[in-house]
Formats: sequence, structure tokens, C-alpha cells
Amino acid sequence: MEKLKTIVEAALADLGDLIPADQTKAAGKIIEAAVIKGMLEAQHRAVDACNDVGGADRDMAHKIASEIRQKNDALIVNLSAMY
Repeated sequence: MEKLKTIVEAALADLGDLIPADQTKAAGKIIEAAVIKGMLEAQHRAVDACNDVGGADRDMAHKIASEIRQKNDALIVNLSAMY
């Protein structure tokens, strides 16, 4: 979670004076949502890749996909509590 805060703060710093001071929090939430959306998309692709494995490796791939989903759910809960 600290990494996400760092990413958001860096993005806001990069925007500099383009964002008025009274809009910084709203812009931060928009950036955070975009980062989360990108992260979720990457995790969905990882799960899909695990599910595409066939044969004897399918059981291990299923376990990995389940672990990714569980970690994803925990991350969303924690991120939602940040703001």
C-alpha cells in the first residue's frame, strides 16, 4: 500500500501546477483508481494464463490462480481503506 501512495504522490508531483491545490485529493483518487485498474487487469491476465495450462500442470496452475485471486481480494480491501 505504501508503494501505491508513493506512485500517486509521484504522479501528482509530475503534474505540478496543472492540478489546482483544491483538486489534488480528487486527482489523487483518479490516479489511484487507474493504477488499481491496471493492476487488476494484469492479475486477471495472470489468472487466465494459469487457467490455460493443460495436463498434469493444471492442478498447480489452479492453486496459483486461487492464490492470486485471494491476494487480489485482500489488496482491494486494503486499498479501499486507504482513502
